[in-house]
Amino acid sequence: MESQNPRTPENLAETPPSNPTSPSPTNIVHKVKSNLVFHSKWAELNGAMGDLGTYIPIVLALTLAKDLNLGTTLIFTGVYNILTGAIYGVPMPVQPMKAIAAVAIYNGSEFNIPEIMAAGICTGAILLVLGVTGLMQLVYKLIPLSVVRGIQLSQGLSFAMTAVKYIRTVQDFSKSKSKRNRHWLGLDGLILAIVCACFIIAVIGAGEERNEREANVDEERNMRRKRIKKIMTIIPSAFIIFLLGVVLAFIRRPKMVNDIKFGPSMKVVQITSHAWKEGFIKGTIPQLPLSVLNSVIAVCKLSSDLFPGREFSAASLSVSVGLMNLVGCWFGAMPCCHGAGGLAGQYKFGGRSGGCVAILGAAKMILGLVLGTSLVTILRQFPVGLLGVLLLFAGIELAMTCRDMNSKEESFVMLICTAVSLVGSSAALGFVCGILVHVLLKPRDWSRDQSCSTVWMRGTP
Repeated sequence: MESQNPRTPENLAETPPSNPTSPSPTNIVHKVKSNLVFHSKWAELNGAMGDLGTYIPIVLALTLAKDLNLGTTLIFTGVYNILTGAIYGVPMPVQPMKAIAAVAIYNGSEFNIPEIMAAGICTGAILLVLGVTGLMQLVYKLIPLSVVRGIQLSQGLSFAMTAVKYIRTVQDFSKSKSKRNRHWLGLDGLILAIVCACFIIAVIGAGEERNEREANVDEERNMRRKRIKKIMTIIPSAFIIFLLGVVLAFIRRPKMVNDIKFGPSMKVVQITSHAWKEGFIKGTIPQLPLSVLNSVIAVCKLSSDLFPGREFSAASLSVSVGLMNLVGCWFGAMPCCHGAGGLAGQYKFGGRSGGCVAILGAAKMILGLVLGTSLVTILRQFPVGLLGVLLLFAGIELAMTCRDMNSKEESFVMLICTAVSLVGSSAALGFVCGILVHVLLKPRDWSRDQSCSTVWMRGTP
């Protein structure tokens, strides 16, 4: 039956336009639903696994070395995942703060849970102030793209090199050290990791090309390629590998079922004045540059690259990271941030919406509430080589975003920034060197532009 009032161009013009940005409850609910909608059920599920290569090793290391409350960390990071997915509508990752984790592992008994939480709270407070005052947005606008790409490339290559180390050698996460070379055969052998890597390459290939050129491809061949690609995208490669790792973990130590205890344990962390001092000096100071550059600036740029038309302000991400740590760290949850590597990894494996991280967040919350800290007994047996495979492709995807450096000068600045960041093991040092080189090259551009304009004026009659 036809409508009594058909939607013609005439009556559409008479209808007053609705304001989609008005903060009414209806619009908010509609936005949350659209942000969490699945573009593809299996692809989003597969994408949710793309961040685990970074998340699991760091959280496991701190749980073993510092008795981090794994259940609390899973519950809070699960809530963060769901909220960021609903707010941003893209697979915005929630990752542990790497600099604070590294300081905690390397400093032994001098840097324990109170110091870790103090460092996270101080870092979160500073990022919140930078976001609320708008200073973070100003920093984002002033930093050259070539320097941002240098930070992304160094982080991507660092992930890839760490992944190869996970695959090649046996790891002691409690001491953050590599032991002997990994055996070829076994439930965590080299052959298993190589087969899984080949499986991912066969299913995903080099990844989705955002500017595909199909002008010179005939129609029949193009349709056949699309059908094959559609079949391949249905296969959740990362999810299959993760499930394989869980099964192998139980096969490696079947008796660990007896060690599992149900229910979380949560309490407020008591932070002394000494812990505040140590946490700020040893944890916040090295973490803050990394959070500003990789968790805010690089994520803003990468999100605009991967999701055109869905740009997020640096101030918003800075406030998001700040609030996460000002809440969770008081209860013993690992200090967290966003990360360009996690976003690239989830995109690589098919994550396209906020529903991707919402699935991951729901899984974390369930595991944290049901199994709590006893989940560490399972993660301890999880094949590290498989985590290395997932981390490898996340790192490569992040590094590949740096292909848009068109001029030699931009590439020069990017590579200087990357080299210093990798060799000096400091994104802040690479950032300073990149900015310095960019500033030194500016007068050459001005002189070149001036000479060109002079030649043009002389040639004008």
